[in-house]
Amino acid sequence: MNDRDIEIKYLKKIDLIQKYNKYYHDKDKPIVSDQIFDLLKKDIINLENKYKFLKSDYSPTRAVGFKPSKNFQKIKHRVPMLSLGNAFNEEDLNTFEKKMITFLSLKEKNIIEYSAEPKIDGISASLIYINGKFTKGLSRGDGTEGEDITQNLKTINDIPLKITTRSFPKKIDIRGEVFIENEDFKKINEKFANPRNAASGSLRQKDSTITAKIPLKFIAFTHGYAEEMNINSQSDFLKNLKTWGFKTNPFNKKILGIKNLMKNHKYLEEKRKEIAFDIDGVVYKVNDFNLQKRLGFAANAPRWAIAHKFSANSSISKIINIEIQIGRTGALTPVAKIKPVNIGGVIVSNATLHNEDEIIRKDIRVGDSVTVERAGDVIPHVISVDLKKRPKNSKKFIFPLNCPSCGSKTLKDYNEVTKKKDAVRRCVNEGYDCEKVAIEKMKHFVSKEAFNIDGFGKKIVENFWNQKLIELPQDIFNLNYDKIEKLEGWGKLSITNLKFSIEQKKKNFLR
Repeated sequence: MNDRDIEIKYLKKIDLIQKYNKYYHDKDKPIVSDQIFDLLKKDIINLENKYKFLKSDYSPTRAVGFKPSKNFQKIKHRVPMLSLGNAFNEEDLNTFEKKMITFLSLKEKNIIEYSAEPKIDGISASLIYINGKFTKGLSRGDGTEGEDITQNLKTINDIPLKITTRSFPKKIDIRGEVFIENEDFKKINEKFANPRNAASGSLRQKDSTITAKIPLKFIAFTHGYAEEMNINSQSDFLKNLKTWGFKTNPFNKKILGIKNLMKNHKYLEEKRKEIAFDIDGVVYKVNDFNLQKRLGFAANAPRWAIAHKFSANSSISKIINIEIQIGRTGALTPVAKIKPVNIGGVIVSNATLHNEDEIIRKDIRVGDSVTVERAGDVIPHVISVDLKKRPKNSKKFIFPLNCPSCGSKTLKDYNEVTKKKDAVRRCVNEGYDCEKVAIEKMKHFVSKEAFNIDGFGKKIVENFWNQKLIELPQDIFNLNYDKIEKLEGWGKLSITNLKFSIEQKKKNFLR
């Protein structure tokens, strides 16, 4: 590509990140995942590093957030509210530390102490205190100037309106995150898409009485402008925040060494489901304020801090095959076999496609590059197809009109309520004549929802079926234990336990 082509490619990415920022910061309606945004940001930065002639005022290396709304008065931050660079793996952290060691001309490794703080997925705010009184509160805005949202912030119980502690600086901007706890969000989720949107939308209400009805929380973690503050480290500053009456994150830690940062990151990523509020990574700050001062800032981010993101809840993969699974009711469920991908710390190789109508609506095909989402314990599912990456020889997926197991016809039931056919196609073979349906029925029969036969799991059902030990539910009560004992993994103790569980269930009767 020539320089002009490179510039056009670059400016298209700038336009796109502006669009994403507008929807995220101004409209409170993100249209892409954090992962997609972070990858776009990384692409732009890599292009700028490779081609020095590329330059834009809207580059993520220059701009932060989005311009403040016209609905609120704009006020300049006394110290800019900058963004952080991102790390995604151990290599990124090693690079981050090496750059600091080189900049500071340090000779030893692993001597930089970090304050590791969980990154709350909320809305940043800056609280201006003069002589202990909360006088004004600003949103991040574009990093240089924010929106005056003082009255809305005053409705949050976690924000002290007056601080009388002697150690509290004469003038200081306390900065932190406004958020909603997950349990509180469940009570209002019909109004907002997610907790972050709820926090953002509530803070930007013109009527503070409406904001007061939303259970907003505030956790403090840093400062902007400060006058007469005699504190030498981030960890000491966090201790003082608690003394002054602010809430801080209970998972904050002092850590030495990249390996230990990685261990803490892994621990928090596994722990995040148990935490009362959403976190999407860990922020590492050089703990020593003197070192922070020496390191200073590069473009729109500090050299002494970085955000280590968690694995995303969605990722890009490729569909290797589409298989049809058959449930105990005869329902045919299409499942995409995808190239294994890490989503939220879990390796995913299967994703549900729900039903025939969903495949047709999204035009999902074998060979497609797709975005796969996994939220919490929900089964991973395909949410979109990248048509630009579709192979030229791609063919539409034809949903089977006959059952792949027994060859019987498949039909869609007519719904008397909706006056439409159901989306789910089912095998019409009733009873236990369809092998796949029969196996799934047997799995249900022994499950907790039915007979609850302890020690008789799904794998055992499949194994016994393959060995022709069971074909109907009543076969479970007439098992050939001599034959089972010859199977791999079965001994006298395991057979005795299984036999006991089954004998107990023979005593079941209808009341």
